[in-house]
Amino acid sequence: MIIEWNAHMFSTDTKRYPFHDKATYIPKQESQSSHPLDEYIARMKKYEIDRAVLVHPEPYGDDHNLALDCVAERPDLFKTTALFYPKDPHAPDKLRTLVKNNQEAIVAFRFHAHEEQRTYLESFKDANVEELWKTAGDLGLIIELHIGSEYAAEASELASKYSEFTVLVDHMSEAKYGSGPEYCDVIRMSELENVYMKLSGLNHYADDAPFFESVAPFSRWVADAFGADRVVWGSGDPAIVDVHLEHWSEADRAKVKGDNLQKLLKF
Repeated sequence: MIIEWNAHMFSTDTKRYPFHDKATYIPKQESQSSHPLDEYIARMKKYEIDRAVLVHPEPYGDDHNLALDCVAERPDLFKTTALFYPKDPHAPDKLRTLVKNNQEAIVAFRFHAHEEQRTYLESFKDANVEELWKTAGDLGLIIELHIGSEYAAEASELASKYSEFTVLVDHMSEAKYGSGPEYCDVIRMSELENVYMKLSGLNHYADDAPFFESVAPFSRWVADAFGADRVVWGSGDPAIVDVHLEHWSEADRAKVKGDNLQKLLKF
């Protein structure tokens, strides 16, 4: 089974699905669609993707209606993620209500913190961040970390403290941000058995699409640190897994393409 965890849905119907007043960016016009789910299903057919996690995108803030409507249309194919603002004192209660009302649809809570994105939180040591982390974990959600390497050490402390919660690091921890020593903190996260790494976002720092072979030595180094049971594919062509992890067995590459997520998400 091939499972993609990355797709964002953006609608041209901004009356029904308005962008949030705290939106950190507005998607380009060409990224918006009158039928985003139909277009994504066509992508799934092209790349033989069986299931997907539709990542609730930042431009909609804590309004989850579009992603939830997409999942409701095809619950056999999709699940989605949640986003609330850690500085909002009501965020934990809002998350509990959202999950209670959409128990089968939501599988993860996503934190954002990297060099170009500091509007959500200053530190993973903040009490409000820890409360939201614990709330998400207690609800059975995966803790999804869209972080730069400069936040890895702090995030590791929470991942270690709450070792019963599954953590997924997005986009190879945005390797274009942070220093070399800070990226060592990302690699040290592999020592925590509850932390997974997503092989995704290669286009953020490489331009040789579709397979981004130029950064394969780096991605192999990261993947080898986490191992076949804790790496998942997330974006682009799933054949990226075969190109970047050609030194792994076909069975191990199948884990990355979808088998690991199938177990985690119970698809």
